[in-house]
Amino acid sequence: MDGATLLHWHRKVGLWLPPGGHIEPNEDPMQAARREALEETEFAVEIVPTTVPFAYPDPPQVSPPVTIMVEPIRAFGGEDAHHHIDLIYFSRPSAETRPLPPSESWRWVSRQELEDDAPMTLAGVSAHISQDVRVLGMAAIDHIAKHEERHA
Repeated sequence: MDGATLLHWHRKVGLWLPPGGHIEPNEDPMQAARREALEETEFAVEIVPTTVPFAYPDPPQVSPPVTIMVEPIRAFGGEDAHHHIDLIYFSRPSAETRPLPPSESWRWVSRQELEDDAPMTLAGVSAHISQDVRVLGMAAIDHIAKHEERHA
């Protein structure tokens, strides 16, 4: 959906989050991002580059993430159990994909909704979208719009 980002209510952690997951053995980060999006949303995505690749054909290059975040994962009792290293990529549904949310726990969120920071409600639970998800969601929407303008 143009001008929106897809988020789901992750009931286990009580947060609105974009699709994501772990890198599998022998998978590069972009392959992992595409696979996780397909597994979680049921549609294929295209990674939208945020940098220009260097001008050489070999060896192949993998686009770098927009940012890398270090997320503390807390154990029961509030102690840091370990950290997740989150590689953030911007993506959009592939041209052949009809981007419908795969379930009621997923929602297309407009740039305006992200900017307004109003709580989102699902099944009686109301929660704000965290600042990092809002900021990155708005940046993704803006970047993809500019990318599409340049390639129109």
